[in-house]
Amino acid sequence: MLYVKNVPGFERVLRVAAGIAAAVLAMLFLAAPLSWMAAASAIGISLTGLFGFCPACAMVGRRLKD
Repeated sequence: MLYVKNVPGFERVLRVAAGIAAAVLAMLFLAAPLSWMAAASAIGISLTGLFGFCPACAMVGRRLKD
């Protein structure tokens, strides 16, 4: 494996749900260029939940307790 998971299970679920909700809301309520940028960043949040790895958390040294 190329990375060590640093996002706990409950937070992974929250990240996926919040990312999907933010992407949907961005597409519904924002104007065209801004909506695509906001939806893309929301999908990035969802991907951190799906993979269980957050690069920003890794930079500050966050690790899961074994």
